[in-house]
Amino acid sequence: MSLFAFGPSPGPRWQLGLQAALGLAVPITVMTLVGLPVLGFIAASGAFTVLFAGFSPVVERAKVLPFVGAGLIASAVLGVLVAGDPWLVSVGVVVVAIVSAALAFGFRLGPPGPLFFVLVFGLSAHVIAGSKISPLAYIAAFAAGCVFSYLVTLTPLLLPTVRAKRARPLRDLLPGPALDAGARTLLVRVAIVSVLGVLLGLIVDPGRSYWIVGAAVAVIGVAAARRAAFQRGLHRMLGTVVGVGAYALLSLLHPSGLWLALLLGTLQFTIELVVIRNYALALVFITPLVLLLTGAATGEIGSMEVAWERIVDTLVGAALGAASGVLHPRASKQN
Repeated sequence: MSLFAFGPSPGPRWQLGLQAALGLAVPITVMTLVGLPVLGFIAASGAFTVLFAGFSPVVERAKVLPFVGAGLIASAVLGVLVAGDPWLVSVGVVVVAIVSAALAFGFRLGPPGPLFFVLVFGLSAHVIAGSKISPLAYIAAFAAGCVFSYLVTLTPLLLPTVRAKRARPLRDLLPGPALDAGARTLLVRVAIVSVLGVLLGLIVDPGRSYWIVGAAVAVIGVAAARRAAFQRGLHRMLGTVVGVGAYALLSLLHPSGLWLALLLGTLQFTIELVVIRNYALALVFITPLVLLLTGAATGEIGSMEVAWERIVDTLVGAALGAASGVLHPRASKQN
């Protein structure tokens, strides 16, 4: 896909965007009003649950998303357990990336694939190491956010016409475990970029290795095609650079409290509208959202030092992800 072209969307995205926005903004709003905003930012990360199985009927998402939520919570627990030990965090990044990729590809979970399991692990370790939040409070807040986002996803079931739809059996929704040739190559790519990304992270800063690996895994995606790898790598690099510029401008407004909740919800809604159609444009909104969310949780909001680190990490990770695309046959027509 061209950097300046919009691809077709398989269907309307506003409902998914609204659910993701509510899953993110409501916990922040509620916890800010009760005087515990940091827990709200942590719970807001549970909104990642909404992003899976986005084009499936609600009755089928109701079956699939509990497994996604359980995987995200497990990733958060592992991140909390190893927080503070750079070596264990580095090993954990590799393990979570490979295991989540094997499960996502093996059971045909679909987009966004293993990406958010890696990011949740890394963000959890990063937040616990850089804040005074207790591990138990962190896990409780994150798990509550996952549950809330799941309940938001189920709200359409209040309509009789939605409940009347028949869901396919779970074995059809998550078929497997089985890895075809394309999935095996994707898994090998994830394994390679996770190891290389962690090794590069050890040189730069072990605490940032999860971002390098996350960028690489995002570029790999779920499409077993060489051209897709190069395109997504370019989109992620350029989109992130522009997105950091957007973050710098938004930081000048010093968003906080309810305004920050509204801003993050708006960004999330916009992301879901455009991510299918133009990945680079989506990154322009994804980058400031993640920087604002993690910055608010760790007290580093507005830090341009962190923003520049993210540019470097993303460029390295995206280059790794794109380069790994050579493992696919040049003439591959898969997916």
